[in-house]
Amino acid sequence: MRVETMKLISKRELIPSLYELVCEGDLVSEIVMSGQFVDIKVPRADLVLRRPISICSVDKEKKQMTLIIRASGNGTQSICETKVGDSLDVLGPCGKGFPIDFLKKGQHVLLIGGGIGIPPLFELAKQLSLNGLKLTFVFGFQSKNQIFYQNEFEALGDVFISTDDGSHGIKGSVETILNSDHFNEEADAIYACGPKGLNRMVNHRYSKHPHAYISLEERMACGIGACAACVCDKDDRSGTNLKVCEDGPVFKCGEVIV
Repeated sequence: MRVETMKLISKRELIPSLYELVCEGDLVSEIVMSGQFVDIKVPRADLVLRRPISICSVDKEKKQMTLIIRASGNGTQSICETKVGDSLDVLGPCGKGFPIDFLKKGQHVLLIGGGIGIPPLFELAKQLSLNGLKLTFVFGFQSKNQIFYQNEFEALGDVFISTDDGSHGIKGSVETILNSDHFNEEADAIYACGPKGLNRMVNHRYSKHPHAYISLEERMACGIGACAACVCDKDDRSGTNLKVCEDGPVFKCGEVIV
């Protein structure tokens, strides 16, 4: 883990208020697992806390990483206003990502995501595809105009989409797809990332699966495990707390209370 001034070499707005930022720097060489994140300093003196941003994609040869950020508050808005050619103060890579070493070529993997929880699944999907895994994606969005990266994921596997308003795909949530009669969810591994409701559903549904994992979204202060602002409870009635930034953000289903 390091702090580095990284150069912003590309920026585009995918959908309203959702930006794809490509940053360049030596820090990229230290990213070892899909699902890790970086902590970015807000380029405003009045906003002290860094903002945790999941890593969407990595190109180690070019020393580049792609971040997808929703400009939902003053901090993320300020980060997204950074101009191409300018720099961002980045801490990372942080956290523990998705384990994949146990998987074998030809096995089936199910990836479940919702909204801004979908980006960290892209690098994971790239790695799984390179290793010869069969991929099925189940994604949930609010509406058709909120969908992003559909073509990129379709290049890697079968994509099923639900929207809250039914404007695209199946009307309902990702659970609506999982519960549908035509959907076969048998998988050798399951990975999920999304809002708390989605993670809670996946955590409960696959709590007995030997290889099912969720990536939690939490507000953080330090991002390195020092402040204990992002704790969650271990699901063993021991009263033990785990830190999302240090022990996660990826946890095995059934390991924590969501």
